[in-house]
Amino acid sequence: MSVFEFECARCGAVLTAPLSQVALPVHAHQIYGNGTQLPVLMEPGTFAVDPEPWGPPWRMWEDIDPDEATARGIHAPVHALSDGAPGTIAIAPGDTRGTVLIPENGSGACCGLGGGDGPNMACEACGLPVATRVDDCSQWQVVWLAPNAVRRRLVDNTGAALRSWAELLAAGRSTPPFASIPRWGDRSGGPHHHWAWSPQWEAAAGRALAHLLVASRGGPVTVPYGMVEEVFQRALDTLLPTGPAPRRAVLAGPGLPVPDAHADMLIVPTHPQTAEVWAPDGTATSAYLVPMPFGVWLCLAFPAPHLPIPASGVMPAGVLRDDPPLPRAHHRFRADWRVFQHTLVRLPAAGDPWLRKILEDRTPHSCVF
Repeated sequence: MSVFEFECARCGAVLTAPLSQVALPVHAHQIYGNGTQLPVLMEPGTFAVDPEPWGPPWRMWEDIDPDEATARGIHAPVHALSDGAPGTIAIAPGDTRGTVLIPENGSGACCGLGGGDGPNMACEACGLPVATRVDDCSQWQVVWLAPNAVRRRLVDNTGAALRSWAELLAAGRSTPPFASIPRWGDRSGGPHHHWAWSPQWEAAAGRALAHLLVASRGGPVTVPYGMVEEVFQRALDTLLPTGPAPRRAVLAGPGLPVPDAHADMLIVPTHPQTAEVWAPDGTATSAYLVPMPFGVWLCLAFPAPHLPIPASGVMPAGVLRDDPPLPRAHHRFRADWRVFQHTLVRLPAAGDPWLRKILEDRTPHSCVF
């Protein structure tokens, strides 16, 4: 894959380390919890492009012509739409070079920088506003390069190769379902973190749930037993009616058996570098493909085994480790509402009355979001 640097569009000063492009994370614009400290969004040495407008100025839905919304791929009402430039580039804050903060553009946030005032980073050489740093509580830490203020320059065309599905499977980089979530300290002296469902899982489920509802055509849906059931079935049973002959959603993807030709929906991985959705060969291609980030899908498709009792002595080759399992969340799984909404309004079926009703009133479904 090609390696790029981003430079100032005015003076040509280098603004980033060498970077390779990857898929935009599903949780890129996620707001998680209240007062939590989320880690860095992008891995070092990578960048991702958001094809949609992002950041101020914003326009309320009442001020947007319906034809304009449809042209932008929005098929149901939203609170507001960005009139910023499309193509904003996400990078890790540590990958910035030659930039300085703009102090007067750092207001309007709670515990850090929120980006509500527009670009808050400038080119150190010429002063051009070039990026927005976000590190406020409940938001992923990231720097968004303004597409109209930077340009990319090819550094190396012999970077790391694009990984095949088999290579991704062999690498085994999964996203654990539970995470220790830090929070801002208080004066009580209590612990400053808690175990919860992973924010990445909640975002991934929010996107997948939108696709499952569209594929359901308003009828009941079942999913496989186990973690998939824990993540999706309660939400599906709450949002969809009960009845005979439910549509079936099954896991499919590299390393799994050929999916059942009678499956109605396939929960499949997306490629972490290209965002390509895995698709099977053969008759099962007529099934609706429900995308999941590869790391989350890997945990669902190949859950890690765990020994029920500890083992003693030296651990020989090939024996499973007997470490205690990670703590679990103390609450039921909930999909991320904002990611669900963001995904669903961009699917043409969102205009159907029953889906519009879900979007317009979240309250009856607060137990699953």
